[in-house]
Amino acid sequence: MYFASDNTSGMPAQVLDALGQANDGYAPGYGADALMDGVRARIRAVFEAPEAEVFLVTTGTAANALALATLCPPWGAIYGHSLAHIAVDECGAPEFFTAGAKLVAVAGENGKITPEALGEVLAQAGRGVVHHVQPGALSLTNLTECGTRYSPDEIAALSARAHAHGLPVHLDGARFANALVAEGCTPAQMTWRAGVDALSLGGTKNGLMGVEAVVLFDPARAKGWELQLRRKRAGHLWSKHRYLSAQMGAWLEDDLWLDLARRANAMAARLESALAGRAELLFPRGGNMLFARWPRGQHRSLQAAGAQYYLWPDGQNLEGPETEEVSARLVCSWNTTEAHISQFLAAMGQA
Repeated sequence: MYFASDNTSGMPAQVLDALGQANDGYAPGYGADALMDGVRARIRAVFEAPEAEVFLVTTGTAANALALATLCPPWGAIYGHSLAHIAVDECGAPEFFTAGAKLVAVAGENGKITPEALGEVLAQAGRGVVHHVQPGALSLTNLTECGTRYSPDEIAALSARAHAHGLPVHLDGARFANALVAEGCTPAQMTWRAGVDALSLGGTKNGLMGVEAVVLFDPARAKGWELQLRRKRAGHLWSKHRYLSAQMGAWLEDDLWLDLARRANAMAARLESALAGRAELLFPRGGNMLFARWPRGQHRSLQAAGAQYYLWPDGQNLEGPETEEVSARLVCSWNTTEAHISQFLAAMGQA
């Protein structure tokens, strides 16, 4: 009953095998390995973006913060949803890596920003006023922190609004693969064709030990040294880089990354169906995450049976009547099974 996070799952055999093969012999360091050449070529082909540049790091926080630092100056404002990972889960890393850019929250239901809401915030941005931070970048998240999903048309509408104000667009794709297979579109349609200038392509939540890719679609930024230098200065350029390249290469081979995301999404759909009538779902399911509410007594029964998940939001009162409700986040992974779901439902039924 492991529904705490897709970070908690292991790696598929293909990735483990690739690491073993990379461990044989010697290879140039710092990203000069032949495996990285293959990763770069594969991502360019998959995204239909022959001029894109690709940089590997080990955490999503580093990917987001370094990408945003490349897009936004220290005196800039980064616009994102009030629940975005960069705002609530990265300990100030975007502000730190940008050397002071300000995160500006944009409200929106179900974790999603609308062009209208973004336009209202930008209208009050104080552009040209020396006393205010200046509009710097827009950051979107797909899947969102509420487990919902932006369509390519929605991303395009937001990107158009941002670009009209001179803002580059960053997409936090920690669960990009889950959003992509659920939407049924191509990687290009969900990114640069929709106006995205930089993507944090997440692998860690989808079967990798710890690899994320920063993909720059803007040719002017991709051809420069800035992100390379920022990565090195931040301590995120691995010397034994081939172990990152090997993971990412195996993940992309034969569309493994999409297959893993489909498995996770399918299990989340199965869990969603099974919870109907047992719990109240809080947001529409966009991929492999669910948010649900049930009585405190059921929560206690689930915890006693060993179910793992996070209460959401934090700080809920766990004392009091059994019938009062609590809410939680449930995340399915590439190796979530029907047995996990059956055990979870059985534990709920014991309450």
